[in-house]
This record gives sequence, structure tokens and C-alpha cells, in this order.
Amino acid sequence: MKIELASSYGFCYGVKRAIEIAEKHQNSFTYGPLIHNKDEINRLKDGFNIGLVESIDDVKNDDTIVIRTHGIPKDELAVLKEQKNEIINATCPYVTTPQNIVAKMSKEGYSVVVFGDREHPEIKGVVSYAESQKDVFVVLEPQELELLPLKKRVAIVSQTTKKPEDFAKIVTALISKYKEVRVFNTICNATFENQDAASELSKRADVMIVIGGKHSSNTKMLHSISKQDCEESYLIENESELEKLWFKNKNLCGISAGASTPDWIVQNVINRIEELVD
Repeated sequence: MKIELASSYGFCYGVKRAIEIAEKHQNSFTYGPLIHNKDEINRLKDGFNIGLVESIDDVKNDDTIVIRTHGIPKDELAVLKEQKNEIINATCPYVTTPQNIVAKMSKEGYSVVVFGDREHPEIKGVVSYAESQKDVFVVLEPQELELLPLKKRVAIVSQTTKKPEDFAKIVTALISKYKEVRVFNTICNATFENQDAASELSKRADVMIVIGGKHSSNTKMLHSISKQDCEESYLIENESELEKLWFKNKNLCGISAGASTPDWIVQNVINRIEELVD
């Protein structure tokens, strides 16, 4: 059986940057998981003594806090500043962009539509930058727009890991109803590239292995895309989840990995697959 990696996979710029920042600040804490990959978080904990706090109430005044790639809500950042914590901001620049757009557009009097998952940490942070929470709305489907009390002027941004075609549906629905719609395509290029590569490979593969955190939005999207053309697509976090039966009578195993998946985990998976099919 041949094993083939997708032409684009794994760590994106924002995640690489966050890991490098964290490694330079040993004996610190990340506010929320730095990235959506528990194995990499454990590596940082064991090798660099980087802890984790999940609540603002758990942060002590003398703690050094590394802000996760997804960012945090504006009011929580303000609390850290008031407490005079040393703050190391590892928020991905591609996440900072929609935060700034939401702040600017809402200040200028626009209703702001955010395409994304309401409970995702990135979206919670982005939404918090609106001047008024009454003027910012999170949606996933075009039909949700019908119920929103939008102003005549509307701006729209997207969660960085969403599919462009789904974002386009929301944009089209807005344009058909409102005269002034400011569209900001805030989807990350790395997301496009990983998704396109997974789609191309899954069309040829007999089995697809997608590696990444089970709670990672971009990894779940890669799995969904792979499954469209390769029914036997499996989402795993590491090599321990692989099953020998998946590879029986298969000719090509395709591998993709989410933006929070380090190369060392990908290589461990490849090594284990080779053991299973040997």
C-alpha cells in the first residue's frame, strides 16, 4: 500500500508563530489551549513548563499569560491588563484582522454579520470587539439572516477556517436584500490550501487519514471534505487510534492534517501505518 501526504497540510503560519512565541516564554501560562492539539500542548507543558488556565478567575497577578492563537474576548484582555499581568499576545494575525474590522465597522454604524460557529473561541473574541453587542450577529446559514434586525448598512466577516463557498452563500443573501454590504473575506489562505489539497487527494485515495484535534474546526472540515469523495475517511488525534482493518486491501492511503497538527505527530502516524500494513 502506498502512503501519500496531501500537497498542503499541517501547521499554518499562525500556529507556527504561536508555538515559537510560547517556547520563548517558559514558566508561563496559556489562557485557554494555545492551539487545538492536546499532544502538542502536553509537549509544551513537559518541555517548557507552560501551564494552562481556563478561566480569568484562575489567573494570578504575577502570572505571565500567553494569549492563544484564537484570541480572547476584549473584556477579558482588559482584565489581564488591569491586573498588570505580563501579556504575550500569540493571537494569529489572521484572527486579529476580523477583530479590527468588527471594531471599525460597528463604530461607523454598520450592523456586523459574522459567519462562523457561535461557541468557537475565535468567534467569541471577534464578536467582543463590536461597539455594541446589539449590532453584531453570528450566523451559519443564509436563512438565519431573515430574523435579524439589521440596519441598512451591513458589514460581514468570516471565521478564518470556514469554506469560501459557504461564506459566499451568506454574502449573496445579504447583497440581494441590502443596498450597502461591505464584504471582508477573512478566511485564511492556509485553510484554502489544506482543504483543496485534501479534496484532490481524497478523490484518488482508498482510505484517508485526517490528523488533528477532535475539537478543531479546521480539522473537522478537512475530514468532512475528505469523506465527500472517500467514504473511508477517519479523523484521529494520534497514531494510537489507528486500526489495522482500515488498510486491508487498500492501494492508496492519503494523509492530511489540521492547522494545529505538528509534523512529529504526522510522522508517528505514518510510521504506525507502515507497521500495520507490513
